[in-house]
Amino acid sequence: MSKSFIKFSWLTLVFIFLVVVAGSVVRSTGSGMGCPDWPKCFDQVIPPTDISELPVNYKDIYVFKRKTKVDKFANLLTNIGMTTIAEELKNDKSLLIEQDFNWKRTWTEYGNRLTGFIAGNLVFITLLWILLKYRRHRALVLLSFLNLILMGFEGWMGSIVVATNLVPWILTLHMLFALIIIWIQIKIIQIAKGQSFSIKMTKSFKYLFYISIVLTVIQILLGTQVRQTIDFMVADNVDRGAWLSNMTIDFYFHRSLIWLVIGINSILYWLNRKNNYGITLFTLILGLIGLELISGILFSYAGMPALLQPVHLVVATLLLAVQLYALVYFKYKRESLIR
Repeated sequence: MSKSFIKFSWLTLVFIFLVVVAGSVVRSTGSGMGCPDWPKCFDQVIPPTDISELPVNYKDIYVFKRKTKVDKFANLLTNIGMTTIAEELKNDKSLLIEQDFNWKRTWTEYGNRLTGFIAGNLVFITLLWILLKYRRHRALVLLSFLNLILMGFEGWMGSIVVATNLVPWILTLHMLFALIIIWIQIKIIQIAKGQSFSIKMTKSFKYLFYISIVLTVIQILLGTQVRQTIDFMVADNVDRGAWLSNMTIDFYFHRSLIWLVIGINSILYWLNRKNNYGITLFTLILGLIGLELISGILFSYAGMPALLQPVHLVVATLLLAVQLYALVYFKYKRESLIR
């Protein structure tokens, strides 16, 4: 039974990653507003394939719905003290511009939502499984419950992303919580497997590894900011070949920071071998960083091909996942929780 639960937990993690992949494809194809409402798409469970299936005044309908949701969200921000941001949202006239119907973008966004729906249900089943079989293990109960709450929160954030027409800081927050969900799912797997190791390592090695994780998170969030800049250029019909010349400081900082990431992780790899810690995951970590570097170079010198955009994000997310999984080596007490 424990093997079945572990396999199911891995499956859940795979679908959480697929949500990240689908979201990246949505952004690289400019399909973020393919469905103007949430959770349905054009108020339908199965979205339309032709504009003839929509009311003549569909733009007015969804602009009104968006304005209502934006006002509610702005009021929420005001209540928690974020008055300036709330006023900016209320006064942003660009939020009242509805895109023309495009069935390809609609179905791309629909695929993203369907993937998220499956992942959410897998997280829910994980919680039920734990409550039925392993409820004595409080850590598993708490983590699975928290992940379900966060998945629901991410769904709500998705509706806000749609309502605010992809406002940049909301997208960044959306990505941050996705990373937290991935970390929690990895933690559930590790607890279920009862993994721990008796490796005694120096504090400096630990702290350097923690720094490497923080840098990876910063890189992913900076990449989200860069992605937002690209989204704006797509909206303004800027030619793909001219994107690089229109990049902001976020892009250049993001591009330069990779060398620090490479440097620190190379030192960790060397220390791991020198001190015979035996953490084989550092080889995979360096490999993923190499893939990130190659895709980043192609971004700069190959005209930012659309195919590389989701690949770049997925590799970065995998890198973070491997780093988080490697944290299991920092525990010395051997304990098997699921039998």
